[in-house]
Amino acid sequence: MIFAAGLGTRLKPLTNDKPKALVTVNGTTLLELTINKLIQHGFNEIIINIHYFGNQIIDFLKSKNNFNISITISDESELLLDTGGGLKKTAYFFNDNKPFLVHNVDIVSEINLTELYAQHLQSDAIATLAVKNRKSSRYFIFDENLFLCGWKNEKTGETVSANNNKPTFNLAFSGIHVLSPEIFNFIKDEGVFSITNSYLKIAATEKIKAYSHDDAFWMDAGTPESIKTLSERL
Repeated sequence: MIFAAGLGTRLKPLTNDKPKALVTVNGTTLLELTINKLIQHGFNEIIINIHYFGNQIIDFLKSKNNFNISITISDESELLLDTGGGLKKTAYFFNDNKPFLVHNVDIVSEINLTELYAQHLQSDAIATLAVKNRKSSRYFIFDENLFLCGWKNEKTGETVSANNNKPTFNLAFSGIHVLSPEIFNFIKDEGVFSITNSYLKIAATEKIKAYSHDDAFWMDAGTPESIKTLSERL
């Protein structure tokens, strides 16, 4: 799944007349960069959620012949559901009992998605979160075995404990995760909600594991400044 429904507020003025998915880096949209990376790692069935200027995304995909893979649209034009609600709306799509990958459209990285997926398959975790040891305003907290045990907001000082495991590592989420479809059995929230809140509730009884990628390039392309930096790098 590609999360592409956000309002792109941080990217203004680049998103005054388009969704963040269609903001370009050296002439290539963030959506195309994401899809090409997924295809490179063997993914050939993708669902994309849309809200803000959603029809532009539909038209763009048509112009590219859906990149010659199977692409489904999850339409949130009536109500933006946030990450948790958006994911839950697509539960029907992941009905083959295989783990699936979720990728934010404004994340550009050199993370090895094949390795990330393989690590999830080899573990007994219900979710595997790509994380990096970097400065952030919010952190997932993991125990010594890299299982999720809490969350912290550095700006407000708010801390949420998910279980009794000993907090050991504060790692920043990278906007890419692999989930087993059983996770939908544990997502009890309805409507508009963040997947972060769901993870913290689920971690009380189920294993949610970190996939650390400190050596791989990663960038949140969510601001005009980061788009400029990314253009220079690419």
